[in-house]
Amino acid sequence: MLAAIASELGPWSWWVVGLVLLAAEMIAPGFFLVWIGLAAIAVGALSLLFWDSAFWAWQLQAILFAAFAVAATFVGRKLTRQHAETDQPFLNRRGESLVGRTATLAEPISEGRGRIRLDDTQWKVSGPDLPVGARVKVIASNGRDLTVEEA
Repeated sequence: MLAAIASELGPWSWWVVGLVLLAAEMIAPGFFLVWIGLAAIAVGALSLLFWDSAFWAWQLQAILFAAFAVAATFVGRKLTRQHAETDQPFLNRRGESLVGRTATLAEPISEGRGRIRLDDTQWKVSGPDLPVGARVKVIASNGRDLTVEEA
């Protein structure tokens, strides 16, 4: 059935595939199918030029489509990758945003481990042994654990 449709459409079959992929991009989330659709349209453009040539077999068309799809995806990814500046550089790195702040120990630091309360969260801390209520300064962040020193 697909072979019959492709033979009836001739060189326009790649255009149809490309437009279907571009339409699917509007339905599917992401920004991926557009590059594959553009690759199909590029093969369609070449098909308009070479359709009656002996070397323009379906195997060559499929190989070119695969190569164009990979190349278009890499180029498109490079074009769309943006590094936007933000006014909140620590938005998803909360622990790093606490470096430099001071707090009071909620639990004593014994054997190098304790807890502080900053804002609405209790944080595990490591540092020198200190009693409850001691003021500490956050000097580093390692994921969910903070390193402190006496303030």
